[in-house]
Amino acid sequence: MEVLYYSTRSEAKPIKASEAILKGLSDDGGLFVPDHVPALDKSLKELAGMTYQEVAYEVMKLFLTDFTEEELKGCIAKAYDSKFDTEVIAPIVEAEGAYYLELFHGPTIAFKDMALSILPHLLITSARKNQIQNEIVILTATSGDTGKAALAGFANVEGTRIIVFYPKNGVSPIQEKQMVTQKGANTLVVGIHGNFDDAQTGVKKIFSDKELAKEMDQKGFQFSSANSINVGRLVPQICYYVYSSAKLLSEGRITEGEKINVVVPTGNFGNILAAFYAKNMGLPIGKLICASNENKVLFDFFRTGAYDRNREFMLTSSPSMDILISSNLERLIYRIAGNDAKKNQELMAALSGQGKYVITDEMKAGLADFYGNYASEKETAAIIKKIYEDCGYVIDTHTAVAAAVYEKYQAETKDETKTVIASTASPFKFTRSVMNAIDEKYDSMTDFELVDELSKLANVKVPNAIEEIRTAPVVHDKQCDADEMKNVVREFLGI
Repeated sequence: MEVLYYSTRSEAKPIKASEAILKGLSDDGGLFVPDHVPALDKSLKELAGMTYQEVAYEVMKLFLTDFTEEELKGCIAKAYDSKFDTEVIAPIVEAEGAYYLELFHGPTIAFKDMALSILPHLLITSARKNQIQNEIVILTATSGDTGKAALAGFANVEGTRIIVFYPKNGVSPIQEKQMVTQKGANTLVVGIHGNFDDAQTGVKKIFSDKELAKEMDQKGFQFSSANSINVGRLVPQICYYVYSSAKLLSEGRITEGEKINVVVPTGNFGNILAAFYAKNMGLPIGKLICASNENKVLFDFFRTGAYDRNREFMLTSSPSMDILISSNLERLIYRIAGNDAKKNQELMAALSGQGKYVITDEMKAGLADFYGNYASEKETAAIIKKIYEDCGYVIDTHTAVAAAVYEKYQAETKDETKTVIASTASPFKFTRSVMNAIDEKYDSMTDFELVDELSKLANVKVPNAIEEIRTAPVVHDKQCDADEMKNVVREFLGI
């Protein structure tokens, strides 16, 4: 059955998956959502015997219905290959009574690789399907991980250019080094003076600038997005939740039909939304546990039904979650509003204008699948140390936020359901924070000395992504204020 995509902000005619991927964001500023969430057409038992690539096809074919089997399988084969350092793509490690789904074995050692390895291929295929002659300009704001993963995916891909904006003082040293050393004539990385929300708001403004779009079209360019607002990012993320359940079944860790809970460290809400879609496809998931850091806007929302970004922005040791405007939450708001674009638009206008909105009690009832909590910096560091000392397993700061929230959830609910924790980044990406949590004596070491020490401690080889940047020269040193972002784009494109 064909799946079409609507905007969350208007009753405009729905479009095909390839068109939604190409556009990234709707002309009215809304996000594209499927007209229905398709049910899995294979049992978990059937999926249990499949490779990651095969599971990805079984999930994605249901959402991307205007792609042929050959096109989709071609995209999947190019994405999930030797770029990943393990053939299983997303291994599961049992530690401290939970199953850690390691989503960081791709080229940039963060979960964004799971979707951004395939997005360039989906985009180029979509462009061909829709007879697009323009060069596609990927415009992205990053809180640290999306940027490098998108750059790695699009570097030197013919017919594309990519511009990444990141908060100059809001990412880890390793994250910044990964981005600013990126090669590729079609790439540009810019540090903005501001936080991630400033970068994201700036990108959205550029996307909705009709005059600029017209000018670009005349010069042979058109924008698309690599942020998690693009359905070409969201759909591939659903795959690893289905895969993890199938894998646990194949290993005899769960029985057929047995529910699992899922814990996701959450910033922009895309990753946990993918788990919600997986549940709605029929995957036996119980609670979706949304873990926040000290920027706990989502925790407050799940507790009160009020979303309020009017608060101090905290810089934490889990910078990819330092976000006060969780863009993908809009997709869930639209759904619990009964797919009412007008109601959703009113709430988003309130967020844009007053910085807050309050959902109705009826809408709040639609959040029953979710549990929200947060971890302080102290709690995040403590759980890294505890898990390392108890079982020798080292997790990064974002995964630690999830682990700490899972402990709180268990204490609060006494729920003993088997649980998968989305492990979203390698500890090598946040070495200083991770090593300081284990023992403060490491603080005197340089970033790369810490990398080598962590390798010894965790008994894990230093990932290629880190080895590559040890001596790599800085290629991108451009900085700008948030209100100069449009000019930077024009200059890069020569318009």
